[in-house]
Amino acid sequence: MRDIERYLNIRRAYGGTLTPDGTLAFLMTTTGVPQVWSLAEPETWPEQRTFYDESVSFVTASPTREEAVFGMDEGGDERMQLYRLDLAPDPDPAADPVVPLTDLGDRRAKHRWGGWSHDGERFAFASNRRDEAAFDVYVQGRGEGGEDATLVHEGDGWLTVAGFSPDDSALVVSEAYSSFDQDLYALDLDSGDLTHLTPHEGSVRFLSATWAPDGEGIYTATDRDADRLYLAHVALDGTLTPVVEDESWNVDGLAVDHDTGRAVYSRNVDGYTDLTVGDLDGTTFREGQQVDLPRGVAGGVSFEAGARRFSLTVTGSTDNSNVHLVDVDSGETERWTRASTAGVPRESFVEPDLVRYESFDGREIPAFFSVPPAAAERDGDGEGVPVIVDIHGGPESQRRPSFYALKQYFLRHGYAVFEPNVRGSTGYGTAYTHLDDVEKRMDSVADIEAAVEWLSNQSAVDPSRVVAFGGSYGGFMVLAALTEYPDLWAAGVDVVGIANFVTFLENTGSWRRELREAEYGSLDDDREFLESISPINTIDAVRAPLFVLHGANDPRVPVGEARQVAAAAREQGVPVEELVFEDEGHGVAKLENRVEAYSRIVSFLDEHV
Repeated sequence: MRDIERYLNIRRAYGGTLTPDGTLAFLMTTTGVPQVWSLAEPETWPEQRTFYDESVSFVTASPTREEAVFGMDEGGDERMQLYRLDLAPDPDPAADPVVPLTDLGDRRAKHRWGGWSHDGERFAFASNRRDEAAFDVYVQGRGEGGEDATLVHEGDGWLTVAGFSPDDSALVVSEAYSSFDQDLYALDLDSGDLTHLTPHEGSVRFLSATWAPDGEGIYTATDRDADRLYLAHVALDGTLTPVVEDESWNVDGLAVDHDTGRAVYSRNVDGYTDLTVGDLDGTTFREGQQVDLPRGVAGGVSFEAGARRFSLTVTGSTDNSNVHLVDVDSGETERWTRASTAGVPRESFVEPDLVRYESFDGREIPAFFSVPPAAAERDGDGEGVPVIVDIHGGPESQRRPSFYALKQYFLRHGYAVFEPNVRGSTGYGTAYTHLDDVEKRMDSVADIEAAVEWLSNQSAVDPSRVVAFGGSYGGFMVLAALTEYPDLWAAGVDVVGIANFVTFLENTGSWRRELREAEYGSLDDDREFLESISPINTIDAVRAPLFVLHGANDPRVPVGEARQVAAAAREQGVPVEELVFEDEGHGVAKLENRVEAYSRIVSFLDEHV
């Protein structure tokens, strides 16, 4: 059997962007962390463009030059800096191809990319340089060092820049109050005037905002007056007009080419991506082609000049991530990258079944259920296999059918994998997502109990060998499941999880606290409730062995969450294995660390399960 290291060496190619000359720049994990690579032709050998030990988080090509901007932090601290990268085919050999754009020495801050101007002379970003708890909007030239960065708007919350207007005179700015409540503004760069485009009451989402090609409005995905996200046009006077509506599924992504009006929108259909390309004209979408996608998840559209083609990332349960180019007229796709599967045969990967199970209140909970091939062929004869209940983070997120190398290893190693989208998950309507808000938090944990009950009736599964596994908010769900329903579990794996909501909110990045309080409850108003649902306060109930994994630089869920829950569980006599990486943040990004972490997790599960 191939070992865990082989599976963790399966590569990903993603985040493609097309230069004016048609070169594809993208991120790939060949070196162990994502770096920038490029291709001039499909399925040829790519050229590596960046050479760092840290992960590159994105790359986006200039609209007018053979160059791009990329972002990178240090050790997972999420204080991303921006850099310009020369992508010319014949660069100056004496010049460094990488130019720092936001290097302010000791003044470390977060920089959130906001897009190129159409003439390629400037770019926009949001940053908390002035006040760590708030984001301001900046516009800067493409020169070195950031000395010409101009503060164009002072914010007092979580601001994101969503791009320049077609004539480069304005920006669209989003302000988030929570994951399910945003506002959009038009920021005039000459006057500094900020026009509020989306006044509303209650929580309303305005996502994937982009300017209309005529500059007279903005397109966005919104759930205003609806349970599902739909595509809408918002005029500069605030008039909102639906453009594409779907009562069953969310319209969850949009990309528009300002020169041609060509557009692509995506729908999330039970987790799978459905992609449509056409033309936008005011409040009308003239539909062209359904894109012929491999079954799975796709996104990250980047149009080439003239919008005859666009690139996007495609992945599926049995397909590692690769970048494809799509012909707009025909809807046909061509894979450009060939990210290696490290010698693991593609045909050995397992496709999950999409199932639904009934929870405590009769609600149907969707989940992906994968069974090892040998167990699936057994027809109920013989002993069942252990099963890993893998719970996504967020909580405003969704487990979707993308490639997950660790899952495929577990399946080949004899574990079934169950991935529920418990109440509170996105993708199934706004009402479903709010079913776990604040005082209803533990209802989502009860959905996990119902999942184990459902699994106990599956002939392929051994109900005495069930593992709770999850990261971030999913780590909280693991700890809560172990304390609320201790007799169900053979082991638990908590990756960068929340153990104590009070200390989590007190110590998380100041720029995130208000957003998180909107979901979990506030320290001022809900402290007693937050203490009541924090697993650290009921840790004496835990019976199952526990593995705790964290990064010391985590700005989201501080490492103190791991240390306190590991210590408390040990005091109760629970077998605990604790692993903290000093050079990681919210997760484990570096290949060497991933190999160590998941090798130890596999050994831990083999010993106890």
